[in-house]
Amino acid sequence: MTFENADSIICEIDLRSHHIELSRADADGKPYGSLKAFLAAQSQDSRPILAMNAGMYEHDLSPVGLYVEDGKQTGNLRADDGEGNFFLKPNGVFFIGKDGLPGILETGAFAAVTPQVRIATQSGPMLVINNQVHPRFEPNGTSRFIRNGIGLRDANTVVLAISMVPVSFGSFARLFKDGLGCANALYFDGTISALSNNRKTLIGGIDPVGPIIAVFEQK
Repeated sequence: MTFENADSIICEIDLRSHHIELSRADADGKPYGSLKAFLAAQSQDSRPILAMNAGMYEHDLSPVGLYVEDGKQTGNLRADDGEGNFFLKPNGVFFIGKDGLPGILETGAFAAVTPQVRIATQSGPMLVINNQVHPRFEPNGTSRFIRNGIGLRDANTVVLAISMVPVSFGSFARLFKDGLGCANALYFDGTISALSNNRKTLIGGIDPVGPIIAVFEQK
């Protein structure tokens, strides 16, 4: 898709025919560290059709904030202040509840309702909040990077996007809001952003990744 003269890859996921998982480490607890390693570890009969980095990470590749995988929480929700994009508040959480419904909530709103989740990853900043672009974004700032994120169009449709060229926060947020019709969207990362299908890495792949979001066809 071309939006504001910038090309992006858009992945629209229908949760009625696909399911989403989060992953970051193998059975021995060793972080995959890359989409290539993650895909190589999957069995041939259950390989994801898409995989993307899904949140920021510490030096040991552990998630910066809340992280829930298959109902098991290994990272805590963070509402503190700090340096870097994760702390460009409001930040937020993407999750899929145990009821199967997806959500993207600003961190404070998530903490207030504490939904029962099957998977969750906290990142930041929010890109779109209730149909409004993040209030601290310049319309078209000078900071330009390859960026990726996730948005919700409706209760059945999750949208992943990754820019193919460096873009500003403002333009990337408008892609979700105006181009993709997402009322809420969350930034995953920039510079390290990567996307793979079940055969190869389409964008990125040089830099390490922490949390990984993977999309599978329902059987």
